[in-house]
Amino acid sequence: MSSAFYLLKMIHHWDIMAFRVFSSGSASGTLARLAKVVSFSGDGYLYLLTPVFLLVFDFSQISEFVQIAISAFAAERLIYAVMKNGLKRRRPANIVSNYQSVIEAGDEFSFPSGHTSAAFLIVSLLVLFYGPVFAIFYFWAGSVALSRLVLGVHFPTDVLVGSLLGSSIAYLSFVQLS
Repeated sequence: MSSAFYLLKMIHHWDIMAFRVFSSGSASGTLARLAKVVSFSGDGYLYLLTPVFLLVFDFSQISEFVQIAISAFAAERLIYAVMKNGLKRRRPANIVSNYQSVIEAGDEFSFPSGHTSAAFLIVSLLVLFYGPVFAIFYFWAGSVALSRLVLGVHFPTDVLVGSLLGSSIAYLSFVQLS
């Protein structure tokens, strides 16, 4: 067997072990409710309010921000869909024996995490465009990623790659279009 095969097998083994630490498929009560709320905040509906927020708080260059954000989200959604449907990594409930996630995911595959990717994309764009005043929102983006683990619908590498994907596309879009 090749060294790449062993590396992937080792990463998968680590991913399963780390998943068991972070996830709480049997979680009920406060943690599960909080994870559901945070995860819902990353569904995308709030992203549409970002320009309104910028307008209310008198930030400049809103139309330029919106143009870059639309381009970045289009690229991110395309790359995300190609990766997810091309790699077809099954979700934890389909791989980990005797495990059931807290929620049922909207689709069949888990890699990469779209919630995480989109959350890191919007926060990264805000930081790149308006500066470190928005860096506190990385806490929210990280919470979205963690919520996906707690809810049991993603493995750690799913959210890690999602965060890198969203941040990278934000940076490349900002550099190319500004």
